[in-house]
Amino acid sequence: MLSAVEASQIKIEKMKNIIIVTLLLIGTTTFAQNKNAKASMEVDGICGMCKARIEKACLNTKGVKFAQWNIDTHELKLIFDERKTDTKTIKTQVLAAGHDVKEEKATDEAYAKVHACCKYRDEDVKGAHEEKDKS
Repeated sequence: MLSAVEASQIKIEKMKNIIIVTLLLIGTTTFAQNKNAKASMEVDGICGMCKARIEKACLNTKGVKFAQWNIDTHELKLIFDERKTDTKTIKTQVLAAGHDVKEEKATDEAYAKVHACCKYRDEDVKGAHEEKDKS
């Protein structure tokens, strides 16, 4: 039989182990990053070529698993691995491709590289696309 002191020490050891395991579990779940994080952002563009360029810029970013841009709503939907990238990096790639995001405009140099029919800042080009969509 165990003495009262020995039984007390065993209980203390068990409690220490439980506390250590609990802290480890809390620590690993707190710092875990999402492998399939979802985000959406507004990106300017006007046509199917814009769609292809925007999605390609995103998908060429390491960690991006899914990118879909809607021509009508200008919404870009993303699924990405937070361990490899973040929305700031993805926005940088979209801007480099020549497309504005809601909070920031692409540089004039990047915008100048988009195809002539993709000049979404130009009212004449916008008007031509609207007329084409109506017919």
